[in-house]
Amino acid sequence: MNLRFLADLARGREPINLAAYPDSDHGVLFELPMALLARLVFDAPGQLDSRNYYLLRHGLIFLLCWGGLWALYGLARYRLRNPHLALLPVGLFVLSPRLFANSFYNAKDLLFLAAFTLGIYTLTRLITRPTPSRALLHGITTALAIDIRLLGVLLVPFTLVMLGLEAWRPIRPDPVRNLAAIAGAFLLAAAAATVAGWPYLWQEPAARFLTAFQHLSYFRWQGRILYAGQLLAARHLPWHYAPVWLLITTPVAYSAGALLGLTLTASRLLRRPVAWLATRNGRLDLLLAGWLLLPFLLVIGLHSVVYDGWRHLYFTYPALLLLATLGARQLWYWSRQHRWGRPLGLLLGLLAGLEMAVTAGRMIRLHPHQQVYFSCLTNGQVADGFERDYWGLAYRPALAYLIRRHPTGPIYVAAAEQQPLLNNLAWLATADRQRIHLVPPGPGRYYLLGYRSWPGPAPAERGRSVYTVRADGLPILSVLYLPVPPGPPAVPKQP
Repeated sequence: MNLRFLADLARGREPINLAAYPDSDHGVLFELPMALLARLVFDAPGQLDSRNYYLLRHGLIFLLCWGGLWALYGLARYRLRNPHLALLPVGLFVLSPRLFANSFYNAKDLLFLAAFTLGIYTLTRLITRPTPSRALLHGITTALAIDIRLLGVLLVPFTLVMLGLEAWRPIRPDPVRNLAAIAGAFLLAAAAATVAGWPYLWQEPAARFLTAFQHLSYFRWQGRILYAGQLLAARHLPWHYAPVWLLITTPVAYSAGALLGLTLTASRLLRRPVAWLATRNGRLDLLLAGWLLLPFLLVIGLHSVVYDGWRHLYFTYPALLLLATLGARQLWYWSRQHRWGRPLGLLLGLLAGLEMAVTAGRMIRLHPHQQVYFSCLTNGQVADGFERDYWGLAYRPALAYLIRRHPTGPIYVAAAEQQPLLNNLAWLATADRQRIHLVPPGPGRYYLLGYRSWPGPAPAERGRSVYTVRADGLPILSVLYLPVPPGPPAVPKQP
């Protein structure tokens, strides 16, 4: 729709009304160029029928996420003051199975994570040396995050708070006296770049931005979510939905380290708030704590609609890893100061290293389905209580199985979720793709069940299981077949 809007403007025609379309309040900074590539390079009117388009798209997503890791390394190096230790949070990110898998195809949450991390990095550079050029650059990176997902607007209060602390008590020996102008330059650049990168805002930018922000709290998706063995309406999830999903899909050592880092931050803030906030490290730790906690508190306080685990809050994960690294370093310092601390620190370090090794091994066993990793639940607990492959990657091997089972002729397929089935058709050869016929469930037809909103075993009325896609023993998709019932015996004709 945005591409049609721009085409209308380029041709001097009356543009379509973007506000009339339900998803127009979503940023298109990545999707708009990809839609243009689909039309000009692959001549694809849609985005579901070109294998090469998917390959290019996934490659670009991976490269942009990789760029986000460079921003994470820059942040870690700035806070830890150790280029070698700064590699630890980057390594922990790579050894985070769900985030690793999503980095290859999730154009929403992982690209936003990369953009938000870059925004925090440019913010640290700005507060280190507030200059107009750095303010303009940070404003542009803030706009990049906003134009991918509206929650990027959190960078604005983060920036103003950090600049306010610098105005209150400068850290630099030569304090900057024009911080108000620096803040103004940042806000102006952020606002202008946000509007420039989001065609929906070109008409009535303030009013439409406010409308999009209101939709952020009261999102229109009204589906049901499988959580702790119950199917719950997305609008009525318990407050602990997102925190529990974070804990059960993050390696335990990472969560424990982040909890220690948060505890240290809170302790220092409560004991000597003024002295602590007057230091560079204190302000950065406050920023990291706000980056991790504030989005969760907003989701809980506003009763925002979230689904598919905690993917809408993935952008907080770099803060968790940085806090975990700070907690681990502090634990190492303590262990060196006390005789009893040495064996305890060594034991905890060995346990954390062991979990990292186990996680790496599980990633190998899960491949290519690390997106269904759970850190501390058994397969039985997951099968009974939580959704699994909501991205639908398991539909690809299921379709490959059907092609092998039926080398020729039509194949009649129904699916619990049609969109992932359509997406994965792009990986089939053209002749095989044409043999797949999407039909309602019934006798003589296959049924693909992806367990997104289905607890327990597959429904018997859909047929018997003929093929199962598993990830480290966990069923994530079942191919069911319902045979045609035998008809009544033929009555012989009378002579």
